[in-house]
Amino acid sequence: MKLIFKVARTELRNLFYSPVAWFLTIAFMVQCAIFYTVLVEKMSLYQEMLEKNTPEWGGFNDSLTGLIFLNQQGIFVNVLQNLFLFVPLLTMGLISREINNGTIKLLYSSPLKTRHLVLGKYLATMAYNLVLVGIVAGFVILGMLNIEFVDYGRLLSALLGFFLLVCAYTAIGIYMSSITTYQIVSAIATFTIIFALTYIGTLWQKYDMVRDLTYFLSMNGRASKFLSGLITTNDVVYFLVIIVMFLGFTLFRLKGAREYLPRYKKMLRYASLTLVCLVIGYFASKPGLIAYWDATRDDINTIHPRTQQIIERFDKNEPLEVTLYANVLGRGWTQGGLPEKRNEYRWVLWDPYLRFKPDIKFNYVTYYDIPDNDSTLYKAFPKKSKKEIAETIAKGIGGDINKSLPPDEIRKMIDLTPERMRLVMQLKYKGKTTFLRTFDDGPFWPNEMNVSAAFLRLQQDAMPKVLFTSGNLERSIYKTGEREFYGLGLAKNERSSLVNIGFDTDTINLDEKDIPADLSFLVVPDPKTELSQVKQEKVRRYIEGGGNAFVMTEPGKSQLVNPLLTGMGVEYFPGIVVQASKHEMPQMINAYPMPDLYRLAPEIAKNDPLEKLHKKKVKIEGEKKTRFSVNAHVFPGTVAIRQLPGSPFSKFNIYQTNPAIDTWIKMGQLVTDSVAPLFAPQEGDFKDSSFSLMAAFHRNINNKEQRVLISGDADFFSNGRGNGVGIALRSISWLDNNRLPNFAAKPPAIDRFLTISPAIGEMQVWLFLYILPALLLLLGIILLVRRKRK
Repeated sequence: MKLIFKVARTELRNLFYSPVAWFLTIAFMVQCAIFYTVLVEKMSLYQEMLEKNTPEWGGFNDSLTGLIFLNQQGIFVNVLQNLFLFVPLLTMGLISREINNGTIKLLYSSPLKTRHLVLGKYLATMAYNLVLVGIVAGFVILGMLNIEFVDYGRLLSALLGFFLLVCAYTAIGIYMSSITTYQIVSAIATFTIIFALTYIGTLWQKYDMVRDLTYFLSMNGRASKFLSGLITTNDVVYFLVIIVMFLGFTLFRLKGAREYLPRYKKMLRYASLTLVCLVIGYFASKPGLIAYWDATRDDINTIHPRTQQIIERFDKNEPLEVTLYANVLGRGWTQGGLPEKRNEYRWVLWDPYLRFKPDIKFNYVTYYDIPDNDSTLYKAFPKKSKKEIAETIAKGIGGDINKSLPPDEIRKMIDLTPERMRLVMQLKYKGKTTFLRTFDDGPFWPNEMNVSAAFLRLQQDAMPKVLFTSGNLERSIYKTGEREFYGLGLAKNERSSLVNIGFDTDTINLDEKDIPADLSFLVVPDPKTELSQVKQEKVRRYIEGGGNAFVMTEPGKSQLVNPLLTGMGVEYFPGIVVQASKHEMPQMINAYPMPDLYRLAPEIAKNDPLEKLHKKKVKIEGEKKTRFSVNAHVFPGTVAIRQLPGSPFSKFNIYQTNPAIDTWIKMGQLVTDSVAPLFAPQEGDFKDSSFSLMAAFHRNINNKEQRVLISGDADFFSNGRGNGVGIALRSISWLDNNRLPNFAAKPPAIDRFLTISPAIGEMQVWLFLYILPALLLLLGIILLVRRKRK
């Protein structure tokens, strides 16, 4: 061990008595300073501007720990991207210099053994690596002083990832230095190996035999987990395996130069070490053998505790089977159906769940087929069969038709027609199956809310049921028109539809059937004709008995729904709410979300950075009134809601009009395509300080809390108006007593403010970008000159 340290001390002395080490150190410091101090100075200027001019500003939109250190503009990402430029220059002469100068023979004749030489030089380079880590750590410490409530764990995890990566690069560089006498060749070879290990995970991914191997060997993404704050044993083992493997190769290379052995025996050494390392890496990557540590403050890399509880209900002796059905001719083929996407599918989508249920089995079925009632592809490829169309598409975008099941075989296996033959996963557990879908939005893959809902379907005999009344021209969950509710109820391609978040939903004609006792809640979606006495009585009995409900109407039809609300002491105003506006028609009402909106789903309220802003008080036309610092939502034609004296319910408003905007209820006929309407009290028009447009009513009855939502607008939740999705999910959660959906909300970032002024930010730029590198350069020049004189 002493000999190793002597070699390390000598090599470290040589490093710092050469200009290369000083040049790399200064360049590295300047690089870190550019990516940290310049960004922080700009952000401090932005923060000061908003704090002076927008008092209700709630901080940056995201975690400053991530924005400054770990995002694409952050110091860690940029340093890691450029790291491969530094290490080869540092390691290119470690062994090749000894060989080129002939000093290697003196080392061989000394009491040193080959392992002492290799480990000593590697230890010296690791010590220099600690200098680089120290520079980054200095900016991390500076960030801890500059950022309020910085996420320490995530930064320390990123430092560990940086250190392991630079040590792996160093091991590669030492081996490359041992196989050539030319330092430039050594540097180029190191560049090449690092490049190959970075991008090998993208090669040959279509072949099942090599996909897992190349994905394991790839360095790309390994350090990214550390940057996100997630430390896993398989990633740590990977870097250690790379280090041991290339140091072993270096040892074999130097020993082989002194030994007279057949070439096959030398190759056997390399092959044996490679095999051992791959076996260790393979077992370290098996889901059941991976240990995880989420170093972030709020466990942002870990699935929600509610999801963990759902997974714990699975029998540990019973595996969960997931089969991915990918159609060459269906939606989602390029996003997740191609064989090249399978590792991304498994490790990006499923890795958070494999952490808690490692026995998930994955199957893949590729096929080509077209739904019977879909002629789109036949029109695009006239006079071609399904197979010919599939061959043409596969040739253009990828895929192997010979490995895909034809239509007759896939239809014997499973009926995917209800899923429109798009990319879909079937989950199977104890003989029960359910579909987990992909979606047409940006994320594409199901989120934690969708996955946990699918898990619950496998575990429970029945899911919460939601029924929509029918028979009076209500909005329909089966129609896709602009005013209908298909997107809210049964749309399989919408991640927030009831069917994808854990509910069973259907319609019910109350003239023919009674309301089930086990119903989660009943929806009365804007009936357009008068309800029969039978229907009215059934709904009234349901509400009076403590059932949860969601009642909606539109202007001109409130009298059809008011009879249902008599027992609640609630009614819709007659007429229509109108609003004076230069830009919009009078019936387009700016509805403002009230602070109590967050009571609908307290879990996601904790994660909404706007919640605090909603509770701020700002001046409106000279008066102090509670208002929100967010944009209003448009209700396209609405009636107002009022609670009558003696109502047994407690009420809180969800949406209401702004007192500062001229708003009134129009009792007469409203003409929208002419001059702006005028307030006409002689026609029954009346004003109030504000009008409630959507409200929640609740009371305790039969040893439980009853919840009823009433909205004066139904268009807000229709297919044609996407701004109702967020409030719809909150409403659904509240009506289901906040059981479903499983929002799996992460805590909000609290590190959203800088603690420094722009003046200090500018001072940091001068200090770390100019002064300290200049001092370091001066110190290096002095040492090198003194060394040369001696």
